[in-house]
Amino acid sequence: MKGFVLSLRKAKNEDMIVLILTQNSVKTYYRFFGARHSILQLGYFIDFEVEGENGTYLPRLRSLSHLGFSWLFDKNKLLLWHQFIQKLEFHLRDASEIDSFYYALLLDAAKKWDRQNPKRIVCESYMELLAYEGRLDGSEYCFICEERVADEIALMQGFKVAHPHCIYAPSLPTKKILDALKMRSTIFLEDFEVSYLYEVIMKGF
Repeated sequence: MKGFVLSLRKAKNEDMIVLILTQNSVKTYYRFFGARHSILQLGYFIDFEVEGENGTYLPRLRSLSHLGFSWLFDKNKLLLWHQFIQKLEFHLRDASEIDSFYYALLLDAAKKWDRQNPKRIVCESYMELLAYEGRLDGSEYCFICEERVADEIALMQGFKVAHPHCIYAPSLPTKKILDALKMRSTIFLEDFEVSYLYEVIMKGF
């Protein structure tokens, strides 16, 4: 079985409680002496077997192997990956059985992480997530005052559209941002505009 490590918690002694996103589930597992294993790191993509799936206690991880990516040795890229993983983990915290969309989203992002600007990948992945969940707005009307936005736009958490003065936020060109949301792409955005979107995402999914 393959999956991404979404979170780690220390248990007694050097044992670990591990939350893993697999293709169709988000499940909690127990790993004896997990703190000794470098494979168990936040955001790592691992292959593993499960023991005691139908038992009274937490199922246990065994036969772990790390399916690594070259960018894991780049501290800046790894930090951005951790931030992305943490936001997704919080978003999926109450989930158990899920569609394969989330696993595929992470796997696709991880494969591109060393070839593109990670912040752009996060923004585009988030747009895909919002669209999948039916939450991608793209409206021309302010979420706060419900009046039409003009040439300048601001975005709230969840990429909800607003007037800059309604949320006291920096502004971006309306058409450019709405086109980006429609295409689910940052290709025509400047780096500072991508950073703006990234900071909105970091407020929560």
